[in-house]
Amino acid sequence: MIVLTGEHVPGYIVKEIKGPAFGLTVRARGLGKDITAAFKGLVGGEIRQYVEMLEDARKEAMDRMIENAQQMGADAIIMFRFDSGSISQNMSEIVAYGTAVSLEKDESW
Repeated sequence: MIVLTGEHVPGYIVKEIKGPAFGLTVRARGLGKDITAAFKGLVGGEIRQYVEMLEDARKEAMDRMIENAQQMGADAIIMFRFDSGSISQNMSEIVAYGTAVSLEKDESW
């Protein structure tokens, strides 16, 4: 599956727009991570536990978006983006979204 942030795929033309594709995940920080982060916050620096949690959440949201696009019969996602928000003090949502399309090789390339 081709996934890109632009609207044009070099060497291809968009044959059909399938529609919006998205993947969503919600993650909660655990008490252990909050305690570790609080101590790290006292001395400063990167809070690796949260970085890993957000990396995992983005990957999961992206995988779900790709699965959604495949179910629509798409072979690419264009205009790909991430969005995030807080649901509560310890829960965050990550959304991956884009436009699912079918591509055709551009013979003029």
